[in-house]
Amino acid sequence: MAIERTYAMIKPDGVARNLIGEVISRIERKGYKIVALKQMQISRETAEKHYGEHKGKPFFEGLVSFITSGPVVAMVLEGEKAISGWRTMMGATNPADATPGSIRGDYASTIDENVAHGSDAPETAAREIGIFFPELA
Repeated sequence: MAIERTYAMIKPDGVARNLIGEVISRIERKGYKIVALKQMQISRETAEKHYGEHKGKPFFEGLVSFITSGPVVAMVLEGEKAISGWRTMMGATNPADATPGSIRGDYASTIDENVAHGSDAPETAAREIGIFFPELA
């Protein structure tokens, strides 16, 4: 059994559309433990660190602007294969490709405003948890 921790976030569009309870319900029903959770406004500096691997790409500024446009809910999830499991629950980044029943398939409107974020690998999870929850790093 591979117990992992991953970083999960409900993005500003999900918060603005009152989807916090729905997303958290799905996480809890799946059996993941929420080991840390906070609603916060991400600063530009934190957003640039979070999306650092995209710096210099044409869409970088749009990512930073969107993620700082309103409050988010930042979480650390723990459970068996939590990284891949949470990504499956979210669905494809582009909601047009997301499976019905996934968070993005059910709620996302565009590739940019797609309700949720999740780390894509153990190294990314460790880095992102360190940015948003340094006490757990």
